[in-house]
Amino acid sequence: MRAARVTLALAVCAALSAGCATSSGFDRSLVVTATAYNSVRSQTGPSPTLAAWGDRLAPGMRAIAVSRDLEALGLTRGARVRIEGFRGEYTVLDRMAKRWKRRIDIYMGVDVEAARRFGRRELRIHWAPPKPQRAGWF
Repeated sequence: MRAARVTLALAVCAALSAGCATSSGFDRSLVVTATAYNSVRSQTGPSPTLAAWGDRLAPGMRAIAVSRDLEALGLTRGARVRIEGFRGEYTVLDRMAKRWKRRIDIYMGVDVEAARRFGRRELRIHWAPPKPQRAGWF
């Protein structure tokens, strides 16, 4: 009887832990260097709200830019990301210059001081690939 309870408890634990990763889709993770950036000309160029794939950034958005090597791991435009130590989900909407490797940049609107306080940190991220685009009407 005791062995059956232990077996059942182990099965439930295994199902719950497996379900947590796969049911939400956030089954990939990696430790990256994280920095922060703002939509100001001195950091981005003449169109500070225009991201690499054409998305418009606005203060309050939960967006990140990724180094190009992370795109091969599924961190492409539209991927959903959870950053350990942060609430909620972020969306990949921008990409960084080619020189950066294994790095994300967290969008902080126009609050330059907040981005400076954030500095550079090593953080674990979890992500789900972007949802497939639905085909249009033909």
